[in-house]
Amino acid sequence: MPFQILLVDDHKIMRDGIKAILEHTGGEFEVVGEAENGTDAVQVARKTRPDVILMDIGLPGVNGIEATAEILRYLPDTKVIILSMYDDEHSVISAIRSGARAFVLKKASDSDLLDALRTVAKGGSYLSPQVSDRLLSRIQRGEPDAKATPSVLEGLTPRELQVMRLVAEGRTSKEIAMLLDLGLQTVRSYRKSMMKKLGVNNVAGLTQTALAAGLTRFPKPEQGER
Repeated sequence: MPFQILLVDDHKIMRDGIKAILEHTGGEFEVVGEAENGTDAVQVARKTRPDVILMDIGLPGVNGIEATAEILRYLPDTKVIILSMYDDEHSVISAIRSGARAFVLKKASDSDLLDALRTVAKGGSYLSPQVSDRLLSRIQRGEPDAKATPSVLEGLTPRELQVMRLVAEGRTSKEIAMLLDLGLQTVRSYRKSMMKKLGVNNVAGLTQTALAAGLTRFPKPEQGER
């Protein structure tokens, strides 16, 4: 029986490319669903209950890390492989902490992707060679563990972190409410709560804190409240 796969990426061309790779495995893998954002990924995963999810890290709205953590709350036996353009330490550690079993760079070869799928599907873990080499070099240099430095964001709830990341990316409260399926007043309450916890008094302060903590990579120009 083939391993059932859910593909999550906001670019259809990426999903089609992966499907083409899987079609050449002689029925070893079967794509049972697709999603183009984190919110849909959670819904499709709960419906299809796949063996493995190939999850893009940089999804609009609810990102791949957040979607992974949410999915594994309901489907703890499902295995998630994070796909990323970047191999920075923050992304790798965040992926593993969310429950992902593998971290694969999008520039990986077809054979590397299939190796990751086979390893994870059978219960193992996998890091792209470039990622594992980088982490090994860090250990060999004796650099301190990233976990040794307490994060200023540790006091925030998962939902507050989602809202904060979107604020830092330039989203308005109205846009955040739509992306996360929340009421507008609820989003504004989260913003006030975060500002109080972090000791900042405006969106610029939230954005600077999020960037300094590595919560987001792609800040957009700040927009006014709508």
